[in-house]
Amino acid sequence: MNLNLQNKHVVISGGAKGIGAVAARFFRKEGAVPIILDLDKDAGTRLVEELGCGKFIEIDLRDEQGCKYAIDSAIVRRLLVNGQSEDKILTRTHGELDLIDQGAVRAFFEAERPDQVYLAAARVGGILANDTYPAEFIYENLMIAANVIHGAFLSGVKKLLFLGSNCIYPKFAPQPIPEDALLTGALEPTNEPYAIAKIAGIKLCESYNRQYGQYGKKGHGIDYRAVMPCNLYGPGDNYDPESAHVIAGLIRRFHEAKAANAPSVTVWGTGAPRRECLHVDDMAAACVHVMNLPVAVWRQYTQPGQGYVNVGYGSDVTIAELARLIARTVGYGGRIVFDPDKPDGTPKKLMDNSCLNALGWRPEVTLEKGLADAYEDFLKNQNRQDAMAEESR
Repeated sequence: MNLNLQNKHVVISGGAKGIGAVAARFFRKEGAVPIILDLDKDAGTRLVEELGCGKFIEIDLRDEQGCKYAIDSAIVRRLLVNGQSEDKILTRTHGELDLIDQGAVRAFFEAERPDQVYLAAARVGGILANDTYPAEFIYENLMIAANVIHGAFLSGVKKLLFLGSNCIYPKFAPQPIPEDALLTGALEPTNEPYAIAKIAGIKLCESYNRQYGQYGKKGHGIDYRAVMPCNLYGPGDNYDPESAHVIAGLIRRFHEAKAANAPSVTVWGTGAPRRECLHVDDMAAACVHVMNLPVAVWRQYTQPGQGYVNVGYGSDVTIAELARLIARTVGYGGRIVFDPDKPDGTPKKLMDNSCLNALGWRPEVTLEKGLADAYEDFLKNQNRQDAMAEESR
């Protein structure tokens, strides 16, 4: 596919790490100029130095803390792989831009006038974080979606991709989950606030397309799309014990148990729920692929008015199987104990990827290879933190 991104300015929100960084590298290879928005100044600065071009803006997309999820930096990396011009990738810091501030967001878009926007930023976390901070999860994610999508529209951005989540679907949706299962049943209670905010982001994109798209009443020619990923993992992930997703959280716990020679590790729930896991590099490739599909091709394989597609690995594993795989990857030989008194969450979330497959994309990174990549990244992160601690003494 000829992306025609030479010297195009591409915004990746939450782009300093994870899938955002992968995408930035991809776009750089394609000749674009990445504009990276993230709270992590160190990671963003390192990435821009690596790219050799682009711009970093330190920005708190939620006003409380930055998006610390792997997808952002993966998109940046993917952009570079595709030859995007390094000086066309932009990033920002919190001190320079607060995405909760609608005026600041509008000023940013007016000043930068990007050609494409990848909205990967979000307040994310596992069951514990979602249960503890439901107000923050719904408010911050609503603000991110509304401010960025509306700000992009006002500044004339024609192409935008919003990253949602598989939690938008009903708790007992048919398996594998098709796109048309959206809003057909009750959501999983443990992450309902987050899911509602993500559904709002999808509907924002669809509504702007309906009113201002190529066939809308006012004919602005915008084309805003969304992708619904399964559980993501990989380099740049968030390993914080309170807010990490399942794979990153288990990597940290098994690593610490191994270091402490702990006889066992306790995992929440029964271990029976099934989860589909996708490497951030694959997700970044899917994002760039969907963003740059010709309108005619997109409309050929999606339902009228549908602005989103699923992105998944194509198969799932139980939490118990996943825990054993991670323990083996880390080299932990103790017992794995499951705590049935803790919540399991949705019993099964396998995505129907037939639409995206028909559009020409399939994943490439196996779960075993991806877990090895993730653990290697975790070790590098630990070594970096240890070195910083040593320097501060």
